[in-house]
Amino acid sequence: MADKERLDMFCYQCSQTYRGTGCTYKGTCGKEPTVARLQDNLLIATKGMAAYLYHARELGYTDTEIDAFLERVFYATFTQVNFDPQDLVGMAVEAGQMNVKTMKLLKKAHNETYGEPEPTKVQTGTIRGHGIIATGHGMKALEELLKQTEGTGINVYTHSELLPGHGYPGLRKYKHLAGNLGISWKDQKQLFSKHAVAILGTSNCVLLPKEEYRDRMYTTGPARLPGVTHIAGYDYTPVIEKAKSLAELGDEPGDYVLTTGFSKSAVLSLKDKLKQLVDAGKIRHFFLVGGCDSPLKKMEYYREFVQKLPQDTVVLTVGCGKFRFNDLGLGDIEGVPRLIDLGQCNDSIVAIEIAEGLAELFQVGLNELPLTIVMSWMEQKAVAILWSLFALGIKGIYLGPILPAWVNDDILKVLKDNYDLKLIGNSDDDLKEMLKGG
Repeated sequence: MADKERLDMFCYQCSQTYRGTGCTYKGTCGKEPTVARLQDNLLIATKGMAAYLYHARELGYTDTEIDAFLERVFYATFTQVNFDPQDLVGMAVEAGQMNVKTMKLLKKAHNETYGEPEPTKVQTGTIRGHGIIATGHGMKALEELLKQTEGTGINVYTHSELLPGHGYPGLRKYKHLAGNLGISWKDQKQLFSKHAVAILGTSNCVLLPKEEYRDRMYTTGPARLPGVTHIAGYDYTPVIEKAKSLAELGDEPGDYVLTTGFSKSAVLSLKDKLKQLVDAGKIRHFFLVGGCDSPLKKMEYYREFVQKLPQDTVVLTVGCGKFRFNDLGLGDIEGVPRLIDLGQCNDSIVAIEIAEGLAELFQVGLNELPLTIVMSWMEQKAVAILWSLFALGIKGIYLGPILPAWVNDDILKVLKDNYDLKLIGNSDDDLKEMLKGG
């Protein structure tokens, strides 16, 4: 699209919108484009936070301070309430702080309900028997499905962001939690067409289905798809009956085995070993490579990047972006895995707490650690996490695959000037720059 065709803004939330269609240059109310974009940014970040809050609430965990902040955000983006760009940036930083609190709340909910995750190997093939694939982020839905399928002869497979479920003792105890099929959310149509199983979509990241599997797909929780049966509550009898009616899967081993479930405790239990290896020069640098997967070609960068990392580096990862490279056999450094999967995107809080633990161990600030964050984003939750990192004062983050569309030159200048935000470029050049200081 030519520059002259780009929209400076888009707003149509009140009756005075330009020609009754939308304000695209400047609001009739006087709202400037940067203000409109900052309001969009604030709403996008808090939508991501709301997803985490939803899953915490499913397990009985709530926080009135977070609830009150969401009310403030919605009101601030109301017609003719807040025209102050500096205040809206400040609210975005506050959203990052609130999202840290939200992620901690969800971590507490998961850990107290299912136990703290433990490093666990996960098969990626199928075993003989009827099957159900659970996709999305809903651990509560996965737990209920496992309870109801126990003893039925049905095997349950996770997909995408439910892979970390295998690390929780309270979920792993179900012997028919058989493995993880496929990669991130974007392979659903191919994966679900390939395997004759019932499918349960538990949250966001469900795609409009192909006709060939629409009748064996179900949604639950916040997810809805046209022509797909939705199950309110947690009685998954229709899913189970559908699975029983389908042909059994065969024994088809996967091409690789994944490892997930590295909690804060699991990683920091190695702190003495990590310090020894860093002091001896055997670990030169840590990378946090994570976030959302995206269908954009530029996402190929992340696999290329991880493949090119020197043998004296360690990769921490979270979110479904890890499926770009989590099949790589990176080995270990004297028993310390070079690829450490911390879990779902909300488990970015685990990465933050590990970074804080390492900073204490080495007696430096977060920005002085031999650590670089290389982040991928697709949707709202990644935006909430990005602002959480900014709220913690973390600088020098590399972001891809593209710049968020609502970030104009004014906003980008603020992010670069205040947080030294960088956009991914060429993986060789980026890696050289990241390792320049060791």
